[in-house]
Amino acid sequence: MLMIKTLFLTATLGLSLTIGSVYAQTPASVSRNPEALFTSPDPALNANKQVVYRILRELLDAGHWDKADELLSAEYLQHNPNAQSGRAAVVDYFTKVLKVKPQPLPERLNMKIIAVVAEGDLVTVLYPRAVRDPKAAGGSYTTTWYDTWRIKDGKAVEHWDPALLGEAPDLR
Repeated sequence: MLMIKTLFLTATLGLSLTIGSVYAQTPASVSRNPEALFTSPDPALNANKQVVYRILRELLDAGHWDKADELLSAEYLQHNPNAQSGRAAVVDYFTKVLKVKPQPLPERLNMKIIAVVAEGDLVTVLYPRAVRDPKAAGGSYTTTWYDTWRIKDGKAVEHWDPALLGEAPDLR
């Protein structure tokens, strides 16, 4: 009987360690030089990455929404359930709803970047994102957020992210 109890306890402990590791995670490492991620030896991919870099730096980081016409097409398609499509709607959202005011252009990006991937006309940027942990009062965990843009003729024409309906924007 003692052997059965020992085996049961050993199996239970082993299982609990395995289950615990399923919920454990290591936050992704961020780049020490995020600007370098927005370059490519391929001229077309480099140009597309530079459009996205400007969107992040000039629009999202510095709030210079007066430059949106240089970076977003008038027909900009938004696949975020909380945002309307169209450049004018995006500009209104940031300037009138969120009341973002222009700041001096940062020398470097203020946001942390994990990776930038470009393929064809798509550019995806990965960021670390701290999220409130519903199981731990006052606690949080880190996950990965992404934005993907489709670039055409030097402007973003379409955007995707994993936002959920009713979720507040995280401007990093």
